[in-house]
Amino acid sequence: MNFKNNKLKQTENKLSGLYDLGETIGKGHYAVVKKAKHCIFGEKVAVKVIEKTKLDEVSRSHLFQEVRCMKLVQHPNIVRLYEVIDSPTKLFLVLELGDGGDLYDFVTKHEHGLEESLAKKYFQQIVEAINYCHQLHVVHRDLKLENMVLFNHREVVKLTDFGFSNKFVPGSMLDTSCGSLAYSAPEILLGDSYHAPAVDIWSLGVILYMLVTGKPPFNEANDSETLIKIMDAQYAQPIHSSKSCQKYKNVSFLVTIFYL
Repeated sequence: MNFKNNKLKQTENKLSGLYDLGETIGKGHYAVVKKAKHCIFGEKVAVKVIEKTKLDEVSRSHLFQEVRCMKLVQHPNIVRLYEVIDSPTKLFLVLELGDGGDLYDFVTKHEHGLEESLAKKYFQQIVEAINYCHQLHVVHRDLKLENMVLFNHREVVKLTDFGFSNKFVPGSMLDTSCGSLAYSAPEILLGDSYHAPAVDIWSLGVILYMLVTGKPPFNEANDSETLIKIMDAQYAQPIHSSKSCQKYKNVSFLVTIFYL
């Protein structure tokens, strides 16, 4: 399927004669994600339906960044953006559809985390996708298991949701605070300027911890307590983790490895 940017009309359950819209599979502040099927080719896709009337200036800027960055990145472990379809009140992003749900739901079904061989396979794919993005000077800034989709009967994991992504100049600093608290680097939470790749790398450390333990390293009763734990890189080593994982004394050590 070729990438297109079209201005088309939409009816309630059909997107300008090209896609039959189906069930809603995700919701956000100003968007929903629906399953859809191409009317001619029969290809199943995901369509992100964005209500343009609900966008403020900041949200509109994030949307433009998302589209720009997703047009740029083309990688086996990144969800493809097939088309951008524009209507007077909505914008439709036609995306590759996974068959295995998101990685968060899959991991949290395993009380003690994934088998190390599977965790290693998934993590390698995630790192390859992020390394590719950074080579193109694209930072994601919202890496989390919820933004990773499983494909090919859960053999492949792909990164999605570039809503907080942006281009960066190597060596320069960014200063926008964004992302999800449990995965956010300390410098973002402090409101400091930061090197773009570094904040993604911190999130990778959190993701690796979750893959092998089944739980987030920083997950306190309230956001204030969670923030304190993140700033101090404090968490309890789960007793069920393997000997090979127990050698990592804290998430800051994991992150230090990736920083180097």
